[in-house]
Amino acid sequence: MTGQTPETEAPEIPGADPHDNRRQVLYWRLLARLFDPEEQPGLESASLAVVEDIGLPTALLDPQASVDSVVQRHPGLADEFDGLMVPDPDPGPDDGARDRAAEVRRAALVSKVLLNVFASGSGAVTAGQLARWQSDAGWLERALGCKPGELRGGRVGTGAAGRGAGPTGTGTAGTTPDLGRLIPAIGPELGAIEADLVKRMRLREVLADPALAAQLTPSMSLIEQLLRDKNNLSGVALTNAKALIRRFVDEVAEVLRTQVEKATVGALDRSIPPKRVFRNLDVDRTIWKNLTNWSPEEERLYVDRLYYRHTARKTTPQRLIVVVDQSGSMVDSMVNCTILASIFAGLPKVDVHLIAYDTQALDLTPWVHDPFETLLRTNLGGGTDGTVAMALAQPKIAEPRNTVVVWISDFYEWRTEQLFASMAAIHRSGAKFIPVGSVTSSGRGSVNPWFRERFKDLGAPVLSGHIRKLVHELKTFLT
Repeated sequence: MTGQTPETEAPEIPGADPHDNRRQVLYWRLLARLFDPEEQPGLESASLAVVEDIGLPTALLDPQASVDSVVQRHPGLADEFDGLMVPDPDPGPDDGARDRAAEVRRAALVSKVLLNVFASGSGAVTAGQLARWQSDAGWLERALGCKPGELRGGRVGTGAAGRGAGPTGTGTAGTTPDLGRLIPAIGPELGAIEADLVKRMRLREVLADPALAAQLTPSMSLIEQLLRDKNNLSGVALTNAKALIRRFVDEVAEVLRTQVEKATVGALDRSIPPKRVFRNLDVDRTIWKNLTNWSPEEERLYVDRLYYRHTARKTTPQRLIVVVDQSGSMVDSMVNCTILASIFAGLPKVDVHLIAYDTQALDLTPWVHDPFETLLRTNLGGGTDGTVAMALAQPKIAEPRNTVVVWISDFYEWRTEQLFASMAAIHRSGAKFIPVGSVTSSGRGSVNPWFRERFKDLGAPVLSGHIRKLVHELKTFLT
């Protein structure tokens, strides 16, 4: 790079291609910015020299400049960011003919979008900062071949994730990791960063602005913040908060409803005659049973009896009692189980009751069909005293053999011996007692070891893991 002083000239590695040197300088700067921001003055000056030399705007090195602002000033870069990190579907042999200058340019753009998304800083976050991060995260998703919001919402489509891996030019040689596995793993990381920003932001300021509120991506962390702060909101802010909660509830309900529909269903009840309607007509069996009526001369089958499929399932009226710990550590479970209870409440012949508790218990059964209204009546946080919930749950067990009690908690309780004795009594009565340690999307959660061991000895081990496990247990028992 002639005409540059030694202080601004990119360091050269003996025997290496000059383009490889430049690309490595840009990536070393990225790593330094992410992990050791105090040790990078030399890398900053060298990266500036590289960017200027290849004709890119120096704003790419400004951590305060959003990708949007760079693209607005340099519209031609928009197309370069789109699909930037998607592997070439037909890379061909690596015969040394790669466009190494283009690889350096790509490295500068990749560094920009990665740094803007993953260097999220610390301290209080303003509404503008959150909006800027969400915009930059959208550019990262576009660079990966996805739609903005697709990864954070966990709805990876058939973009980059469905394409084969190949050289992208972002390394010195070889191929990139299989994006079919990598991209879904990036989504939760983006969600975690966004959740952290939401916790640090001035949420009320955002909710008071309809335009900013519309840009928020509904997530479990955001819903937790809204539920905690709902009593302090009013007017436009409260309206926007409710709209976000409703959006999230509807999205989760759609996923859970599909899981319930796919779970095990009851056996066919052949004691009930099949309903004689066209949709139940068993055409194959009807033809087979009437083959003796085939007329070769007329080439016609005469049907003297129709056969229908059995569709009725063996069902017994069941009572489902869901008890949910609404203390601060169980927010994810509270939201998921409230929605799940509403779905089971919509099944025929299932009587669903819902109780939420911390140090006080609340019977939410009147609103169990509407998870949105149910969540608005919860009061997250506080201590944990399951005995108050037990006082509401026990009178609801009228026919133990026809009752299932699902108790969702981390079981870090105050009156441990007293509560466990009541739970053991429910189990011995003939009711199905299902202790659940976590019903989160990730399946992560901790359970009090004291309770875990005693539930195991009781013959009712704690169910923990993905919410699909609970769906399967309930559907098997209730249908």
